[in-house]
This record gives sequence, C-alpha cells and structure tokens, in this order.
Amino acid sequence: MRESVLVIGAGIGGLCTALMLSSSGRDVTLLERDGPAPANDPDETFRSWKRTGVGHLRQSHAFLARLRTILRAEHPRLLEEMLASGVRELPFEMMLTADQQKTYVPLPEDEELTILTSRRTTLELTMRRYVETLGTVKIRSGFLVRKLITSKGADGVFDVTGVEGEENGAPVSLTADVIVDASGKGGFTIEQLIEEGAAITEEAETAGILYFTRHYRLLPGLDEPDRKTNPPGTGDLGYLKFGVFPGDNGNFSITIAIPEIEMELRKSILDPDVFHRITLMLPGLYPWTNETRAIPTSKVFGMGDLVSRWRDMAPEGKPAARGYFPLGDTVIRTNPLYGRGCSFAAVSAEALRKSLDETADPAARARAYHARLEAELRPYYLTQRRQDRSAIKRARQTLTPGHRQSFRSRMMESFVEDGVRIAVRSDVALLRAALRGFHMLEHPEKWLGRPGNLARVLYYWARGKRLNAAAYPPEPGPPRDEMLAALAIDPQADMIRETPAELKAA
Repeated sequence: MRESVLVIGAGIGGLCTALMLSSSGRDVTLLERDGPAPANDPDETFRSWKRTGVGHLRQSHAFLARLRTILRAEHPRLLEEMLASGVRELPFEMMLTADQQKTYVPLPEDEELTILTSRRTTLELTMRRYVETLGTVKIRSGFLVRKLITSKGADGVFDVTGVEGEENGAPVSLTADVIVDASGKGGFTIEQLIEEGAAITEEAETAGILYFTRHYRLLPGLDEPDRKTNPPGTGDLGYLKFGVFPGDNGNFSITIAIPEIEMELRKSILDPDVFHRITLMLPGLYPWTNETRAIPTSKVFGMGDLVSRWRDMAPEGKPAARGYFPLGDTVIRTNPLYGRGCSFAAVSAEALRKSLDETADPAARARAYHARLEAELRPYYLTQRRQDRSAIKRARQTLTPGHRQSFRSRMMESFVEDGVRIAVRSDVALLRAALRGFHMLEHPEKWLGRPGNLARVLYYWARGKRLNAAAYPPEPGPPRDEMLAALAIDPQADMIRETPAELKAA
C-alpha cells in the first residue's frame, strides 16, 4: 500500500517537499490556505496574487547555488521552465570585480556557483504549475489547517496522524502516514504540540534588523547597468545595508535593511519618496533607480519579526513526535540577509526523503531527519546568528556618543574588512572557495580553515591599505549624519544616552 503524506502549506517549503517526494512512491497532498495564482502571467501574478500565509511574498528573493543544484539534479525540466518564465541565472563570473574579470580563467566547477533570481511570485508560480503536473501530487487550495490530530504515547512521545481544518468554509478531517509542516514562520500547528507538552526545545533571539523592499522596472529598450563600470550594487554602511536583486522580465528589486534600533529611519523609509531618495544617494543604486533607467512599480514592503530560531524535535536523541516533520521556517529560521531560507527548505525536504526511505520505523525516521538537519543546516544557523550579534553591537556603538572600540574589536573588524574582504576581491581562487560556503555547498567556514587559504588572506591583510588600494570598492554611501540630514531626520533622535554594559567591554 502506498504511503500517504499531507503537507501543510504550498509555499516554497511545501513545493520543495512535493518535488522531493513525487518520485518516491508516495501519494502527496499539499494543503494550502490561500487560493491559486490568478493567472499564468508573471506581472499579473505579482500584482494580484493574495498570499495571506506568505507575508514576505514581495520581498527580494534568490535561489542559492545549493537549491539550483538540487533542482538541476532532481527536476531539470522545472529549471528549464523557470528560465523560460523569465527567471534569471547569475553565474560566478558576475561576482568578479572588474580587475578579476581581466584575468579570469573559467573552471568547470564555476558553473555550480550560479544563483537563480526573480520575483518570488514568479518562482512560486512556475514551481506550482510544474508540481501540478506530477501524477503523485495534489494541491488543495482554500484548505485552512486548524489543528493537528495527536495522541500521546505511553513513552511520552506524541503521535501525529492527521489534521483538522476547513476547506472552502466546510470542516474537514484528514489522516495520513506522514504529516509535513511547511506552514512557515506564520504557522501555528507546531505551537499546538509545544502547548500539549511535546518535548520540543527551542532557542530564539532577534536578528536585530528589518527589511524594506521596493520593486522597479527598466524603461523600454534599456538594459541593466554595466557591473564592470558601476559601483557594487550591494553595500553596508552600518546604519543600513542595501542590495539590488535582478528580477524576471525586466524587473528588479531594491532591498534596504535597517537595524531595529534606528527607529526614525525605519519609520521614514516606508514612505516611497524617502525610499527612492535613499537609493539615489547610494552610488551602487543610483545607476539602477534614476529616472533615466527605471520606474518604481510598487509600494515599499516592510518585513519585521526577524528571529533566529532553532527548534530541536529530538532532544538528546529522543523524538518529541512521531509521524510529524516540520520543515523550513517552521523549524529553523535565520536572518534572510544571505537568502538561505528557500535553500534551507529544499535541503530539509531532501533530508526528509532520505529519512523516510531508509526506514519505516516512525521514531527512527524522526531521529534520522533531525540528525540530518543538525549536520546540514546548523553550521549556517550558528554562523548567521554570530554575525547578527556582531551587527547588533555595531549598530548600538554607532548610536552611542563617544564610544571607542577595544583593540581586540578593532583588530577583528580589520581582519574581516581589510583581510577577508580584500582577499576575495583580489584572488579569484579565494572568491571561488568562499562562495562555496556562501552557497551552502560546504561548511560556511571550511574555506577559511584551510591553511593555504588562510595564509593568502593574511598575506593581503599584512600588505596594508596602500598596496591593496585598488581592491577596495568605492564608499557605498554617505555617513549616517549626512544621510539623515538630507532626509530631514534628526541624526540625534535615536542616540543612546547611557552606554550599555555590553558596549563598555567591546
């Protein structure tokens, strides 16, 4: 008898689950609270698709190389359909500086380091249309899951056997052999298990940042700015980060990230005029957003409640639940700075398939699944959390009058800014190695742990700023006081009047 699988949610996580399980001899049903896409046209879909369950639908998105590699191996036809719908491939060569491109010699492995980028709605639309053609998968739209069907075993472990909910307003109960929770950060069914007493452990803390995105369209007949002759389209000014995300069909988006502590700036940036004025003051964004190149096509979309969270469903090797597998943002969340959320979902879906295939024992499946998440994803979670803590401290330092960094802090910052950053902007081999970690093709810090790579980084660091001058990018934008003054925001409004204890030791 074929094993049955219910998947809560038909977003990226749910669709990745369907892709991974579609050829495994199982019947897969995706339960999606929202309606289907209103059209096959990417522009109309972007304008009108209502996705209550995906609050970040119109934020910037990209599929890292790890996810593209999975799609290419498992569903090459889907990758072809994505490209036909306007999804872009950004190859390794586009990551090189102008000087690096002059001497660049392609290697076969460089093809792996390719990003897929487009509007999230186009990515999801194309994936959904493809999944709907898979014979073992069904999508039931308009199905709102209200609760899990659970029972507590004599061993204290919860068995999850189905869901209760509403389909187009009518109450429905469904059971299955496997329940996958891909309801995302807004999902609440895992909270039910926690409230019922399931032994799920959790660690969580704020990422300390908020994201603001606006979409633009290139004017008819115009191409994107030349990356060789213009400043980088990404940058970090401390009080804000920014990035350009090339999209599909002549569209692109700009995302500006602001520390939580910058209250006045984060309130003002929701005004489309303020957002646009900021882009024009950033040299890396001006070539994209000025009136001779593009026009804005959306309001400013804010995204908050950014929490790093790790939920352990098998603490000390004992499963908290059998038959239930949370996936993607439901179980692991990080700051979306590096666009790893979709890749986390795909890697989790791949881990789920392997775990289901290797044993039929529910408890063994749970242990195997979460062991794979621990091995595959926790290094990226910990690395991002450490970077978030550093960024939060840096933002507070910026708003603390008279703050002086300790010698150790200055040296660590210099190693990153004047050592690592300059090395990867100078040495193609080092950039290639660093991007393998960035793209989740290996441990995020493995490349720097190799003696040869570390020696090269130290070489560039020791050369000093004068000899490395050509490798430094231009200043990404004006100082904080100058930017805020230009926006008619009081630069002193959010200043910290008392030095926090953690900064006194920094």
